[in-house]
Amino acid sequence: MDRFAEAHQRRVFISLRRLAEKLYRRNPREWRKSGAAGPEEAVARLFDGRHGWRLEELGYRRDIEALQIAFHPEYRGDRVAAFTVGLASMVQGAFGDKVEFYLLDELNAQRIYNAARNVEIAAWKLSTARDERGAPLLLSNEIGEVANLSFEREFGRIIGQLEVLSDVVEEKTERTVTRVVQNMATAVFLPVR
Repeated sequence: MDRFAEAHQRRVFISLRRLAEKLYRRNPREWRKSGAAGPEEAVARLFDGRHGWRLEELGYRRDIEALQIAFHPEYRGDRVAAFTVGLASMVQGAFGDKVEFYLLDELNAQRIYNAARNVEIAAWKLSTARDERGAPLLLSNEIGEVANLSFEREFGRIIGQLEVLSDVVEEKTERTVTRVVQNMATAVFLPVR
């Protein structure tokens, strides 16, 4: 189970990094807000730093609180950083804030399941959140003559990894996960801690 969990966690974070890169490329004003020289530096600051997903500019908020900042219309800081920190710290929390797993470590299937649902909600909010003028807070998917759904595919990978791991942990621990169905328009983020 330890290597299996680490492999899933690694794949999720590879996808989260890819999402951050894509968001910075579609929204260059965001990496400029962070003072980075380019999107690669902004991504490296998020994923390679030793900050425990607590950034000063977010008031050291993580998880759902950081995601809420990313979607707040009046927030003037780096929305991609807030979105990424929110998702990454939420997923990390679902893994018990661990990066290495040992034979006797136990994961919580419900928390991992909730993280998958939260990623769905975050993906929906990303595509629907607007500022006071009706413009998207962050550009992601594009529907036009040639549709760009690469963000949806990346979100799907993350959700799939979390769901598979949740199912395996549920089976291993013989604990039932409470399944939740929500209307996306009124969906609330679920607890992962």
